[in-house]
Amino acid sequence: MKKSLFYAFLTDIRFWIMLFFVVRLIGITQPPLEIAHNWRQTTVSMVARNFFETDANILYPRIDIAGEKSGITGMEFPLLNYLIYIVSLIFGYDHWYGRLINLLFSSAGIFAFYGLVKKFKNERLAVFASLILLCSLWFTYSRKIMPDTFAVSLVLIGLQAGYSFLRKQGSYLLLLIFFAGLTAGLLAKLPAAVLLAVLPFFIFDKSWEFKRRVLLTFIGLLAILLAAWWYFYWVPYLNTHFGFKHFFMGKDLATGATELLERWSLTANMFYETSMKFIAFGAFISGLILMILKRDKLFVLFFVLNLLAFVVIMMKAGETFTRHSYYMIPFIPVMAVVAASAIALIPNRKIAWVVIGLIMLEGVLNQQHDFRIKPQEMALLKLESVLDQLGTQKDLVVINSGEYPTPMYFAHRKGWVEANNRIADSSYIADLKSKGLKYIIVLKQVFGTDMPLDYTKMYDADEFTVYKP
Repeated sequence: MKKSLFYAFLTDIRFWIMLFFVVRLIGITQPPLEIAHNWRQTTVSMVARNFFETDANILYPRIDIAGEKSGITGMEFPLLNYLIYIVSLIFGYDHWYGRLINLLFSSAGIFAFYGLVKKFKNERLAVFASLILLCSLWFTYSRKIMPDTFAVSLVLIGLQAGYSFLRKQGSYLLLLIFFAGLTAGLLAKLPAAVLLAVLPFFIFDKSWEFKRRVLLTFIGLLAILLAAWWYFYWVPYLNTHFGFKHFFMGKDLATGATELLERWSLTANMFYETSMKFIAFGAFISGLILMILKRDKLFVLFFVLNLLAFVVIMMKAGETFTRHSYYMIPFIPVMAVVAASAIALIPNRKIAWVVIGLIMLEGVLNQQHDFRIKPQEMALLKLESVLDQLGTQKDLVVINSGEYPTPMYFAHRKGWVEANNRIADSSYIADLKSKGLKYIIVLKQVFGTDMPLDYTKMYDADEFTVYKP
């Protein structure tokens, strides 16, 4: 009896989702200062805070590093940012709401993923694939203030509802969820569209009612068109009209492909180490070989379509793909299914679970560092209070953090982020002063290095110096 009860818990994905949810609550309120993509998190947080403090129009997101300009710029549709704003209306602004919102949606996304795989394949494979996904790169990115796992989860929720709509009579609410999930997910992060490669398996399956397949196709195309409008019309409009470009829309495919080939080892590393570590990647390769040997044509077609869609994303990103691990997020669910398909074929149940256990252990241990923030990074939390003593939040500042917006977010100011050599250029500082510059912040330990400036020191400490130009 004890053994069967234990196995029931072991194979119940709800138990694992709840367990991992609780684990990722550790440090949930900490500032977005972890090493991995703090800049991306603070950019999201800037937009959310500006909705709260400046203008709540969701069509006009604004960041804080556009100098004297309004900061309105083209970017991903700010859905996650706006949810942070909505929660802030109730509780007052705080960045960590973004962590919790992402974690909630990403947990629901895992459950939707499980449901999809279970319906397409079987429960054993669905449980294994979900556990592999939970412990992949998803583990840390699902608690970051970033839209990647958030967007993929919305698409997964939409796809699961769409497939359920095909299987059930009536249930037009499922069609609405399909539309809302796909639209919101694609708007929040366009690369989440990689997962739409599964739609042909819905649409061309003649075992489902023709009318329902037509409805699903129409609604899916509508979601894609709305996302296309935002990214290919509205984003360029905002960039041009407000004079500030921030969002990376990619390169031409030929250039991107050349850059990836030139950096082939880094490109490969994104798959075998960054995404799911070595044991899971070994299972993934085994799954690929087995699906070919078994001549599982539908499974092979499923993988190839998803891979082709993802290769387009890779080529659009070019060398940027090799520097930002979050690019892998939309493809990891596919890798998890393939890896799980190999493990699910292990006849001995205990051995199969040992392999899954090792994958989970390797994945979590290799990401636990992301829950910690280095003490020197915490010095940035002093920026706002120091600047408040010197002036107001309307003061424009320049910070020597290069391209990193993180310090500007914690300064709670607007202005410019520049490299040391630019700030050392007196003519450049004079130009910024004519645009309203009030203070120069020189970071000494993190995001910047100390540099002598011939201006009045307003504040000086081990971590940073504030000058009045």
